[in-house]
Amino acid sequence: MSALSLAFLIMAAAPAEATAPVQPDAAAPTAVAAAPAPEADKLPSDSAPADSVPAAPAPASVAQAVPPVPVGNDPAVPAPPAGPATAPIVATVPASDPAAAPPPVDDQVDIVVTARAKSPTDPFARINVESFKAIQAVDQAVVGPVAMGYKKTVPKPVRDGLRNFLRNLEEPVSFVNYVLQLKPGRAAKSLGRFTLNTTVGVAGLIDVAKRKPFNLPYKPNGFGNTLACYGVGNGPYFFLPLVGPITLRDLVGLTLDKGFIPAVAGKPFNKSYYAIPTGIIDSLNDRIEIDGQLNRLREESPDPYVAMRELYMKQRLAEIAEICPKRVKQPIDDDLPPRVGKGKD
Repeated sequence: MSALSLAFLIMAAAPAEATAPVQPDAAAPTAVAAAPAPEADKLPSDSAPADSVPAAPAPASVAQAVPPVPVGNDPAVPAPPAGPATAPIVATVPASDPAAAPPPVDDQVDIVVTARAKSPTDPFARINVESFKAIQAVDQAVVGPVAMGYKKTVPKPVRDGLRNFLRNLEEPVSFVNYVLQLKPGRAAKSLGRFTLNTTVGVAGLIDVAKRKPFNLPYKPNGFGNTLACYGVGNGPYFFLPLVGPITLRDLVGLTLDKGFIPAVAGKPFNKSYYAIPTGIIDSLNDRIEIDGQLNRLREESPDPYVAMRELYMKQRLAEIAEICPKRVKQPIDDDLPPRVGKGKD
């Protein structure tokens, strides 16, 4: 074959190579299978005319073969060219990938939970909180309404007479503890109150001792104060049914207070037919007395349990400081409401 014939054949074959579709590289399917693209990332539909699909050179790598996928509204990443019947391209990331977390949205709110601060005086806080919740639920459902009903239905002179009677029975306990605390002047006043109210005040129904010319107001005292004056510490704090907030020392003192008269006087004070009704009346009077204070703690305090605990501890500190100031080394809050059942006339 002559050189002219050979040149003519080469020139005739050149256009065919330029217009022939490029066959994909044999290695391409293997590379794509290793990193599959989402099914939605497809090229224009095969139903489009053949001349509308531009020829592309064979991809040198998978990164060049797959067009970049736009993420959000990032202008730095170009969008793929528009084509007929092009399906939306969705970027998917395997769920096991730690980088698969969705980007934060504007309406996403971070919730911060803070734990109740621990108090060294309240080592059983978890149990006490549950007891507090249960007692408050019972109080709101039963005790509070019953106490308010008692207040509305029983005339105030009758309620005051019953309260004075029960307070008068506390005077022997106060007298004994003032003697133990080496407070002879206060012991004499407590004995004078008991004598006047028991006789002139008709068994204590009328508190004549607080009036002129006697001027002997009600100032309760108990074994809890005596223990504190002798250096016994608070001990752990509790919130107990039928008792409320109290420390271990004061729980021992309260037990001695309640058992003193029945042990010394005997009948009828040591009988259930006396103890139960007088205990109920005493509790109702106490509940009426602290109704406003309790409602304020529930409505205004972010943590009513802590507020009630701290109020009780401050009140007890003030009561002990008033009797035995040398035993109290901490500053006293003078603007405190009276403790339940210890209100002064």
